[in-house]
Amino acid sequence: MSAPLIVLVGPMGSGKSTVGELLAHRLGVAFRDTDADIVAAQGREISDIFVEDGEDHFRDLERAAVRSAVAEHTGVLALGGGAILDGGTRELLTGLPVAYLSMDVEEAVKRVGLNTARPLLAVNPRRQWRELMDARRPLYTEVARVVVATDDRTPEEVAQAVLDALELKDA
Repeated sequence: MSAPLIVLVGPMGSGKSTVGELLAHRLGVAFRDTDADIVAAQGREISDIFVEDGEDHFRDLERAAVRSAVAEHTGVLALGGGAILDGGTRELLTGLPVAYLSMDVEEAVKRVGLNTARPLLAVNPRRQWRELMDARRPLYTEVARVVVATDDRTPEEVAQAVLDALELKDA
């Protein structure tokens, strides 16, 4: 059975895509992002899917995208921030080399500005982010083999920390 070499989980803005691309390059494998898969398949942005069809519909699309990517992809895989909300997705990640990229709210503010382009942060973004993380942090931790803090680190430093934590070497 094939499986991703590394799966990255964490909140929006934690650097899953940026770090994932660096890891894939360093390991000589392909990179895949389930959010990008959804955008490509739907022909519209995730924020538009949320607004036009609702979060439940988006989560259905996300669940299918994750299932497909885990089954097909053997490189570095980044999941959307809320993918771990689904129990079936968490079960699917059991035994895989999952790295949780963690960060605090101040780092989130620096990176994404907690702006309204993020549909779940449209009202009182700092409080919303904290509430999201209070709910999601235990789920990220549940699926993760390793936790890598991204606060005050460059993407290159985070990528190296992931490789070290998972005991992987560059290609």
